Amino acid sequence: MIEKKYSEYILKQTPGKNPNIKTSAGISVVLEGREDWCGIKHRMKWAFVSQPVLIVDKPHSHDFDEVLCFLSRDPADELDFGAEVELSLGREGEKQIINSPSMICIPKGLIHCPLNFVKISKPILFVHIYISPEYVRKLVS
Repeated sequence: MIEKKYSEYILKQTPGKNPNIKTSAGISVVLEGREDWCGIKHRMKWAFVSQPVLIVDKPHSHDFDEVLCFLSRDPADELDFGAEVELSLGREGEKQIINSPSMICIPKGLIHCPLNFVKISKPILFVHIYISPEYVRKLVS
């Protein structure tokens, strides 16, 4: 196969490298950046969540920025969310209730979690993006 001029900008799931992870709540997929992918070191993970699940139980922070996305899976009505998710933010654990499609910015150093998918009446898409070559949690003491 001939390499195209801009193929370096396309990152695809490689069979066998990051296999889908099946859980009782859905399937999780990870797409990792190469060591130096156009100067951007990142990872992206997504999961189709179909039933309540506590995804992360302990508060923590990171030395990188991240974005959490909570999206409808209904292409006919992207606002038809059908879920309630709890996410705690800050050292005091201020609980946020996510009950509509949302993006959450987590700046580096911000303590966050637990992340609990409390109610799921329709499957939703959860996307986790972070700008770092590896995922490292700094647990709160």
